[in-house]
Amino acid sequence: MLLLSTIIAPVTVSGQESNPLLRDWNTPHQTPPFQEIKTSDYIPALRTAIKQAQRNIDAIASQKAEPTFENTIVAMEQASELLERISGVLFNLNECNTDAEMQQVVLDITPELTRFSNGVSMNEKLFARVKVLYDKRNTLGLNVEQMTLLENSYKGFVRNGVNLDKKNKKIFAKNSEELAQLEQQFNQNVLADNNEYVLHITHEGNLWKAEGGSWSGSSKVDMLSGLPENVVAAAREEAQRRNLEGWVFTLAYPSYGPFLTYADNRQLREQMWKAYNSRGNRGNKNDNNALIRRITDLRHQQAELLGYKTYEAYVLSDRMAESPENLDKFMTSLMDAAYPVARQDLIEVLNYASNPRMTPSDKKSTEITDYPFKMERWDFSYYSEKLKQEKYSFDAEQLRPYFQLEKVRQGIFDLYGVLYGVHFVDKTGEISVYHPDVKAYEVYDGSRFMGVLYLDMFPRESKRSGAWMTEFRGQSNIGGKQIRPLIQVVCNFSKPVGDTPALLSFDEVETFMHEFGHAMHGMLSDVTYPSVSGTNVKRDFVELPSQVMENWCYESKFLNTFARHYQTGDTIPGEFIQKIKAAENYLAGYLCVRQLSLGLVDIAFHSITEPIEGKIEDFERTKMVELLPAVEGCNTSTSFTHIFAGGYASGYYGYKWAEVLDADVFSRFQEKGIFDKATAAAFRNEVLSKGGTQHPAILFRNFMGRDPNNEALLIRCGFIKKVRPLEETARPVKLLEKKKINR
Repeated sequence: MLLLSTIIAPVTVSGQESNPLLRDWNTPHQTPPFQEIKTSDYIPALRTAIKQAQRNIDAIASQKAEPTFENTIVAMEQASELLERISGVLFNLNECNTDAEMQQVVLDITPELTRFSNGVSMNEKLFARVKVLYDKRNTLGLNVEQMTLLENSYKGFVRNGVNLDKKNKKIFAKNSEELAQLEQQFNQNVLADNNEYVLHITHEGNLWKAEGGSWSGSSKVDMLSGLPENVVAAAREEAQRRNLEGWVFTLAYPSYGPFLTYADNRQLREQMWKAYNSRGNRGNKNDNNALIRRITDLRHQQAELLGYKTYEAYVLSDRMAESPENLDKFMTSLMDAAYPVARQDLIEVLNYASNPRMTPSDKKSTEITDYPFKMERWDFSYYSEKLKQEKYSFDAEQLRPYFQLEKVRQGIFDLYGVLYGVHFVDKTGEISVYHPDVKAYEVYDGSRFMGVLYLDMFPRESKRSGAWMTEFRGQSNIGGKQIRPLIQVVCNFSKPVGDTPALLSFDEVETFMHEFGHAMHGMLSDVTYPSVSGTNVKRDFVELPSQVMENWCYESKFLNTFARHYQTGDTIPGEFIQKIKAAENYLAGYLCVRQLSLGLVDIAFHSITEPIEGKIEDFERTKMVELLPAVEGCNTSTSFTHIFAGGYASGYYGYKWAEVLDADVFSRFQEKGIFDKATAAAFRNEVLSKGGTQHPAILFRNFMGRDPNNEALLIRCGFIKKVRPLEETARPVKLLEKKKINR
């Protein structure tokens, strides 16, 4: 047997010492030396790394030794280490700290990276070695993780075209290159449109003036009326940052979200809403209509080449859902439960908007069309928030002083300390970071080093919107060489303003908990092979570890550990927590239908059998289940980066799928105690530490002792009241039969 060292080249590349991307990183825990890296370093470093990786692949494929798990499958796991290290830095920074030069680098290098990837996945000699092992897999004495890795390797070749004939291989490879570039361009277009719009408000004497978008003029309604003080202060600071007078509001969510929720000026709410919902659909150089038509057509072509009727069918064949038929049943079952509740949610808001003085005992219409007030998209957040305040005697802005970012962060750190025994050591200043906003932490389980955590919390023009977790390096332990992960959490939270620290909304606290759940899924990984470590699981399972953590946000025992007024130090009042809990299901039906609708739109784009013609907003309109009127020129799809640039194509349903799982899992914590160490240990051992080493159905079953049940979700959302016997409850999450997955 050949030793791995004779197959895999070392990471250090001779003669390239001047390029920090190609050197050994003599930094704490081999973290990226961000301050040394220039954008001009990426392309030469990546081209060198591609050549090295290709030599490694060629050596594996052409070796004379008989295929073994070590000299083929494990060798493939290590063949592209340098390439993955460099590309991990580039593509992660392109999401959160980019500029025009970096964006061009990404567009230039993406075809070369895709070409290399296609060359590996279509390498017949390499596949022949994998197939020999796959065909006799049951006789190799492999453990569960090794068996999963072998099966994944085999399927990866097949699903990427290795069995196609020569002509179709060329088509598949060409399509893959084009798709990779189009997806990057889509993302860049959304970021550009996001940054190009600002709402600039000035005040001279008694005259207010707003400039931005398509509307300007004066209004009798104070243009800042209704906005919380912290939002106005942040807008003033943003204007000063741009050397402007007055106030500047942007499409970054800490600015856009509160504006839509609180601004009394309806014209400006309309302007902001239209600006946000026309991104990628403005007919300018950033327009994404043609890109969507081409992306969806190419994806369909790829699926057809591989023998699938639709791209949806191709994707689902490797997900928990398994097939379009199973997914349709799941979506239908939830929509049937949620839609009547959603309709009543809207009617309740319409009642309030039509007559805010109406008391709960007043007679109310039950028909959406019976109201004199026409509810538009830019009205819903505004009136629903006012109704929420009246209904629960509670304003969400009252919570901000109790959610100082630093205290929330420490509260989350402490929660993971209680549940999993980990602690966090601030190493900002010792570990290199890519932006002054970023903080770096070492993570330990007792004395055992677990990894490095980067937290990047605030919006900027170089960062795309939203919140996400990713990694610069995953966990592995090949040959006893323990590699711990370098995890990144990126958010767009409310920034400090003047002397006031960053104060989060309750929604932002939930988001922080969600992304931290992903981070700890990666951090607590304890497997051997990198491609099945951490969050490398099936897409409709990956949201479980993140979504389950949101449940703690509604628990007083958790909130009381950290939620203290940033000025007085007073613990959050119990009545506030009661109101948070009481309002937990407010608009649950409406929000559920909205999320399901986005999943349905995703499915529609990826179940086409003919190219889409016409405007994308028209296509979306025929698929979206929407209770409010459509708006010309606006849609979700042209800025839907999750499905057109973020890996969730035919997978956006996964948020709702995983919601069933997370509600079910949290019911066990509720039963045993939300700080119960034994329950947490079981979840860590059976789910978090296992990564993708086993089918998610097995991992879930090992933790819960049974298959998933949707009752916990329906109860949590308020769709059902009584708990039925378990055996009478429908199971929307269809798992593989036990005989198919037990080994």
